[in-house]
Formats: sequence, C-alpha cells, structure tokens
Amino acid sequence: MHPNSFMVFNHYMTSPIGSVIGAILIFLVGYFAALIFGSLTKKALTKINLNQKMNAQTGKNYDLHSLLSKIVFWFVFVIAISAALNQLNLATISAPFANMVNQVLLFVPNLLAAAAVGVIGWVIAIVAKNATLVGLSKTTLDEKLAQEASVKPMSGTIADMVYWLILLVVLTMVLGRLELNGLFTPLTNMIDKMFAFVPNIFTAGVIFFIGFVVAKIVKGIVTNLVSSLNIQALATRAGISEKNSLPNIAGSLVFLFIIVPFTIAALDALKVEAISRPATNMLNKIMSALPNVFTAVAILVVTYFVVRMVADIIKGLLQNTQVDALPAKLGVQEALGEQKVSGLVRGGIIFFAMLFATVAAADVLGFVQIGDIVTSFIHFGGQIILGAVILVIGFWLSGVVAGVVERSQQGSKCLANIVRTLIIGLVLAMGLRAMGIADSIVNLAFGLTLGSVAVAFALAFGLGGREAAARYLARMQDKLEAESDNKIILPTDEMTKTEVSSTFDSDDLKK
Repeated sequence: MHPNSFMVFNHYMTSPIGSVIGAILIFLVGYFAALIFGSLTKKALTKINLNQKMNAQTGKNYDLHSLLSKIVFWFVFVIAISAALNQLNLATISAPFANMVNQVLLFVPNLLAAAAVGVIGWVIAIVAKNATLVGLSKTTLDEKLAQEASVKPMSGTIADMVYWLILLVVLTMVLGRLELNGLFTPLTNMIDKMFAFVPNIFTAGVIFFIGFVVAKIVKGIVTNLVSSLNIQALATRAGISEKNSLPNIAGSLVFLFIIVPFTIAALDALKVEAISRPATNMLNKIMSALPNVFTAVAILVVTYFVVRMVADIIKGLLQNTQVDALPAKLGVQEALGEQKVSGLVRGGIIFFAMLFATVAAADVLGFVQIGDIVTSFIHFGGQIILGAVILVIGFWLSGVVAGVVERSQQGSKCLANIVRTLIIGLVLAMGLRAMGIADSIVNLAFGLTLGSVAVAFALAFGLGGREAAARYLARMQDKLEAESDNKIILPTDEMTKTEVSSTFDSDDLKK
C-alpha cells in the first residue's frame, strides 16, 4: 500500500465520520467475536459434561454451560464497547470500561489459578469419596450397625462427609487465590479450629471404640455363662415369661455397666466443656445410682422368689388341713365363688411381702414419698384384713346363734332371722369400723338403725296394744284412788295435828 494511501485512510478515520464508522465496525466485530467465544465456551463445556458431573455430585440442577458462556460473551463484548468508545474519543465514558477490563485482565491469572485449584480439588474430592465408599463397602460396618443399633447404612454418609470436607478445604484455597480476604480469613480460622479439634475427636472415637469392643466381648461372655447355668429354666418355672431372656438381660446390664465409663472418658477427651460437662455429670449420676438400682432390683427379685416358694408351701399345708372346706361350713362360699382359702392366703402373702419389699427398695433408692405411700397402703391393708376376719366370724356366729334359737322348743324361724339380722348388723358395723372406712358415718348409721328399731318397737306397742295398755292404766288409776281413800288424820294437840296415813290391804281390814 502506498504511504499516501495510508495517510489518507488514517486522516479519514480520524475525521468525525471516520470515527463513527470505525466505532460501528469495532462494535460489530466485537459483538460477533463475543458470540463466537461464548458459543465456543458452551460447546467446550458441553463436551466435558460439566453440568451432568456437577448435578450428580450436588444433587441439584445447575446450568453452568450457559452461565460461563454468558460471562465470556459479556467480557469480550465489554472490550469491544470500550474500544468503540475510544474510537469516538469519548474518554470520559470509555475510561470506566477500560479500567474494568484492565482489572479483569489483571485478575485473570488469579482467576485461572483459582479455577485450576477448584477443578483439581473437586477431582480429588470425588476420588476420595469413591475410595471411601469402596473401602467401607468391603467391610461389614453397615451390617453390624444395622444389626446392633438398627441404623441406616453409614458408608454413604461417611463418604459424603469426606467429599464435603475436602471441598471446604479447597474452597479456602480458591478464596486465597482470588485474594478475597473478607471471606478467606474467617473461613480459614474456622477450618484451623476444626482441624485442631480433629485429634480430640480421634482420641474420643478410639476410646469409645475400645470400650464398645470390650463391652461387646464381656456381654457375650456373660450371656453364654448365664445360659450355661440354666437360669432361664428356673425363671420359667417361677412364672417368668420365656420372652424375657435372663441371659440377654444380664448381658445388656453388663454392657451398660462397661460402656458408660468409656463414654464418660470419650466425652472428657473431646475437651468441650459445653458438651462434656453436662453429659459427664449425667453419666456420673447414673453410675452412682446403678449400685442402688441393682440392690433394689435384687431385693424385689429375691423377695419374690423366696416368698413365692414359702407361699406355695403354706398353700399345700392349708390344703392338707381341709381349710378350703371352711367357707362352705360358715356359709360364705357363695361370696368367695370359686376362690379357695388356700389360694387367697397364698396371694395375700405374696402381695404383702412384695409391698414390704417395695418399701425396702424405695428406701434404698431414696424414694421416701413412695415408701410412705406403700407403708400407708400396708397399714390400710391390715385394717381391711382385720375387718374381713371380724365379718367372717360374725357371719359364722350369726348362723350359730340363729340355729340355736330355731332349734329351741319355744323358738321360731322368724325370731331366728331377727337374731341373725341383728348380729350381722352389729358385726358389719364392727367390721367397717375396724377397716377404718368412715368411722363417723358407720357410727351414725348404727345409731340411726338402733333408734329406728326402738321407735318401731314403741310404735308397734302403742298402736297394736292400745286396749291392753288402757286396761293396765285403768288398774293403776283405781289402785291410786283406793290408796287416797285409806288416809287417816289423828289430832294430837290444839296447835298442831299430825296426819298419819296407813294403807292396809283388803285382807288386813277384814281381820
């Protein structure tokens, strides 16, 4: 090209019309270049399946292809706009765009480094996650946890924890490359504290794991030992259901007794006072209460077995002495139904013995209020038994007396029933009073009953025996009048006189 032609072109482009045409050309070229670079970016990302990989790892739908392609498009397009404004000599407007482009271009190395670190870290996180998942799948961790603790498989959860932990570390590195100190500093401090806490977590985990293994071994030994002693058969004979396996119960108690101290030690190893102190205090209280709990349980269990054996012996002795036939002789068999005296005595012995054992167990555990309640119940039960004995004896005595009255020569069945009813009423009042059931009400009812009987007797005598009562009263009146007629007055002095009254019988007057 001739030098004059270049000078002419340059002069033409620096002219106002040339500047406008040049700006339009730069704008159009930049626009198409932005479209091309954005499209190429989207195709490149589509080929590496970035969206599918990211969505598979995060479980969410992200359209990174469109996002990154738009970022590239606008970056190139902003450069074109800045160049077009420069061509128009609009420095005031183009300067901010130029500064922004310069800052972005200066930031590109950091951005590329951060992107490289992010991609590499992401790949490492995926590899570590898959390796953890494969490694745990070759063990029996999930099966053991599902069998012993009834929890869901933990392999996937542990692998996800490894994945996100690595990504968290990578995120701090990315923020450091991007020089975003406002986010980098607090996140780095948090991760430093987290990794400083990892040894404590590891120590606590090792302590708890050792305790768990020891507790499992001892539990198996105790379970097998109790099974070999054939205690379950004895418990079944004593009436305990076979569903309550004593070997398993003993093994579980031993497991709990061993695992609790190891749990306390593991919490202390964490060195987190807000967590370890309340939990440790709670577990220490549990450990201090366990001996008392075992003692209380032993009291109840031993009492039950011993009293049950003694009650069975007493029941057999009562059956041999024909005590079961006594209610029929006393006439109270209908009230008892199919119950036997020996069975009732056996049940009462077991019941009250277990109440006494409950009081002792409550005292051992320090449950004073429960002990007082059961003691009051025992006292009330004794009153009930005393009242029941009085009622039984009273019913028997009423039958005996009624029989004697009915068999007498001048007796009658009606009089015998009256006697029976009176004795039963008296005994019923005595029995209820002995039971302590509303003493004032019992006294009032008994008094009202006797008063009603007296009033009824008076009314019966007054209404049914009016004629006899009138004759009796007439005789009494005649006798009084006769006595008044037989009075004798003897004068003795002028100033005084003495009245002497002599009463004589009709036979004396005749003499």
